Amino acid sequence: MTQTPPETLLRQLFDRAVEVADPMQSLARFLPPKPAGRVVVIGAGKASARMAEAVEAEWGPCEGLVITRYGYARPCQGIEIVEAAHPVPDQAGVVATQRMLTMLEGLGEGDFVLALISGGASALLVAPLGDITLAEKQAVNAALLASGAPIQQMNMVRKHLSCVKGGQLAAAAYPAQMLALMISDVPGDDMAMIGSGPTVGDASIVTDARAILARWDISVPAAVNAALMAGSQVIAPGDRQLSQVVNQIYAAPTQSLDAAEALAQMAGLRVVRLGNDLEGEARIVADTHAALALSEQAKMRAGDPPLLMLSGGELTVTRRGDGIGGPNAEYCLALALALNGAANIWALACDTDGVDGADEVAGAIVHPGTLVRAKAAGVDPAASLASNDAHRFFKAVGGQVVTGPTLTNVNDFRALLIYPPQ
Repeated sequence: MTQTPPETLLRQLFDRAVEVADPMQSLARFLPPKPAGRVVVIGAGKASARMAEAVEAEWGPCEGLVITRYGYARPCQGIEIVEAAHPVPDQAGVVATQRMLTMLEGLGEGDFVLALISGGASALLVAPLGDITLAEKQAVNAALLASGAPIQQMNMVRKHLSCVKGGQLAAAAYPAQMLALMISDVPGDDMAMIGSGPTVGDASIVTDARAILARWDISVPAAVNAALMAGSQVIAPGDRQLSQVVNQIYAAPTQSLDAAEALAQMAGLRVVRLGNDLEGEARIVADTHAALALSEQAKMRAGDPPLLMLSGGELTVTRRGDGIGGPNAEYCLALALALNGAANIWALACDTDGVDGADEVAGAIVHPGTLVRAKAAGVDPAASLASNDAHRFFKAVGGQVVTGPTLTNVNDFRALLIYPPQ
């Protein structure tokens, strides 16, 4: 296996990381026996339809409603799957969210709700606060995505502009029993931040949300300001309305990185973990990783085993141009520039949900000839980086990784594969 071409090996490692997070492979052992009374299954996120499919594989047909991204639906026996927009919400999400809340009305102590939450739920669960319109919610969401703000800060703002996030979905089901099973896609696996925490209490207040908007210089419509001034409806931790809820993360980035590391070690690689929950500007992190890779390679001698540097987390992009790209592709483009064609270094960075930013591309692969291919293709890597146009760049040089919907979401996967220098 050590003779596997570097690009093939990197793709095998990424595929393994995705495989162990597939709900059909991982969810069943966290399910209790199906309760005898009324059972309602709800959920939202890019992995939620696959999670629902896994539930019915164990429990049989269930009553319920799950909202997932367009193209991510799965066949279910009883649970209705609704598709809506991500990362900017749409009217389909609004209608489906209201139907979900209506479904929870009138449930009693003898009823049981299973909530399936994964990354993407922040955009797919849509219930704007007060007089905020969908268009205004969309504008704020788009501005947050373009700002470069960390995901925790984006989700905090989203909670305070919603009637369903920050514990409010769980409160709508009270006094029914609820088990919320989650796939983590946030650095640190903070349950309150996964999908903006629809089943988890939140101690933040509206002034925190206003401070974030000010910090990232985001202008908001008057209705949004009015709603924030009036106060949000997030449910505080320990509130009685959350007393019937059990929240549990059953799949997380660390497990996927562990699986990739084990496969790499079987292939004879030496593995170094740079962190499971990295955050920061994609191009800055890439510069740091390039310098580290070059430094480590300089210490290697002929015959040394290849070195694999793995990392997870969620990087961000501050939108400066009008190109097409996401944080993984931008990381790869900045990495290629920083490596400047260095021999014997390859890298892959992909989002485990198969979508890097808003494009249907998981990420990209960098190899020693990336910049040479760019010159032959007539694309300028520096100009592409300046305009946030990494996806077009890697399409031109043949470096895109396209998986289609992976039906899971455990955040970003980055791997640098370093061989001894020539």
